[in-house]
Amino acid sequence: MSLEAAHDLLNRSLGQLARKIPGATVIFHHQGLDFCCGGNKSLRRAAEEKNLDSEVIANALLSIASKGDIAVTEDMPLPGLIDFILENFHQVHRAELPELVRLATKVERVHIDKPDCPHGLSDHLLHMAQELEMHMQKEEQILFPMIKRGTGSMVLGPISVMRHEHDDDSMALRELERLTNNMQPPLGACNSWCALYLGLQKLRNDLMEHIHLENNLLFIKQEEQFGKP
Repeated sequence: MSLEAAHDLLNRSLGQLARKIPGATVIFHHQGLDFCCGGNKSLRRAAEEKNLDSEVIANALLSIASKGDIAVTEDMPLPGLIDFILENFHQVHRAELPELVRLATKVERVHIDKPDCPHGLSDHLLHMAQELEMHMQKEEQILFPMIKRGTGSMVLGPISVMRHEHDDDSMALRELERLTNNMQPPLGACNSWCALYLGLQKLRNDLMEHIHLENNLLFIKQEEQFGKP
């Protein structure tokens, strides 16, 4: 991480960073930095006022902004692919969804009277988080260990269940898009609203990639190996 890149972030406002870096609000929230009403302050100034180390925060922002650079290929061994999915999707969903629920709850509460307020979004996100957690636990506790152990055609049953639940996830994403005007904040939206929709765009992209890697790479390799047409 270059000093130049970190310096650039230090001079940007909290509001700009919240709007441009998905996941930035998690860091700001944990550090007690007000990126909404105090969003016009630079990261450097806001951190100094809180007696925080601004460079540590900038490096944390750079870290989350640079993730996702590892390429997945068809030649990746299945145990490695599973580990990639666990690290880059399961862990990420668990880290980011609580913040998205918090932001959605705030936006719905503060902007309840506005015509573009995404009424019902926080409840929908909470339901998505609960369903996704159960789904990931099934993969972690049942399916992925079966694949790594090499239990043969017995994996086809759990894979069928996971595929069905992936269809449910896709339907949940469509509802997410409906509630949020395809995740496009209205003109003049506050920093929290913009950060929420940016985070939702990342969730959508991550979840679609997550499902793609499982359905079209991990699962299909197992199905082809054990003769499923």
